Amino acid sequence: MSGTDIGLALAVFLACAVEAVEALTIVLAVGFTRSWRSAFIGVGAAIVLLSATTAALGPALTALPLNALRVAVGGLLLAFGLQWLRKAILRAAGLKALHDEAGIYQTELSAAREAGNPASGLDGYSFTIAFKGVFLEGLEVVFIVLTFGANQHHIGLAAAAAGVAVVLVVLAGIAIHAPLARVPENTMKFGVGVMLTSFGTFWGAEGAGAHWPGSDAALLVLIPAVLVFALAAVAIVSRRPSSAGGQANEAAVRA
Repeated sequence: MSGTDIGLALAVFLACAVEAVEALTIVLAVGFTRSWRSAFIGVGAAIVLLSATTAALGPALTALPLNALRVAVGGLLLAFGLQWLRKAILRAAGLKALHDEAGIYQTELSAAREAGNPASGLDGYSFTIAFKGVFLEGLEVVFIVLTFGANQHHIGLAAAAAGVAVVLVVLAGIAIHAPLARVPENTMKFGVGVMLTSFGTFWGAEGAGAHWPGSDAALLVLIPAVLVFALAAVAIVSRRPSSAGGQANEAAVRA
């Protein structure tokens, strides 16, 4: 396995683990307070729809010419990665609330309790919330797997990394019967933002005709460079006076 393959697998694993933790929190909340059966049906329906989406988009991506694929994938990853990185920098600088899985879990619990008594048979609230949570977080997993995998013609490797991440998160959730609040999710998001931004820059430039010195080995310089830039941004932003001093205390926003 090459260094690029290892980096691909690591980036996919971390990103998908973050998404799986967030989906697990939602499912646990509605399952514990309302209906496990309806929540699991919602999860199953989301997985079926995600599988169909993957089956439809996978061949379409791999059929693109390599340079066009790298420009498209690089641009998407760069936009996606910069969004993650921006939020991670703001969190690290104290200008945005840290992602608090325990707090989100309590919010979901309160919302589920306020929705009234579960309906007999299929509980629409549990089904809808579980379906929406798994499908929306799963779409990001599908996006990451397809873009990374199709660009390197290693969809199998990307899918395996995603599968391992999801299975580990689900097993951990079953073992402790609680949201994974102790997972260093904010640090993981920072790392994922760096990785997605680096790979997006690398592949987008390659697709546009640029030649990186050392080919794939350039990633060994590019990834640390993006990390240093992000850490410098944290230091600079944290010194700026905030015009909205209450931002750090606002409710955590899913990313």
